[in-house]
Amino acid sequence: MTNSTTHTPTTPAFFAQAVISFALSLSSVAIGVTFLPVNGWVRAFLGLGLLYTVTSAFTLAKVIRDRQEEGYISSRVDRARLDKILTEHDPFKIDAV
Repeated sequence: MTNSTTHTPTTPAFFAQAVISFALSLSSVAIGVTFLPVNGWVRAFLGLGLLYTVTSAFTLAKVIRDRQEEGYISSRVDRARLDKILTEHDPFKIDAV
């Protein structure tokens, strides 16, 4: 059986870019909400909305990753079953009935 993986590793540069981009966008929106010329209740509401959006984005990313891994694992199991059937099959074997 072949042991081929289709996993593409994330490069350190891409990881750093994603972390920096997330930190920059989160901090810029947080600073914008902080210095917005409104009262404290509106600022608190916008801050909670920002927090909810960030946690929802993390949850969505995790769900998408889990679904993708689940599809990959099930396709590997199906491939292993097919490989087993093909290796056990002998086209020249005659079954005596």
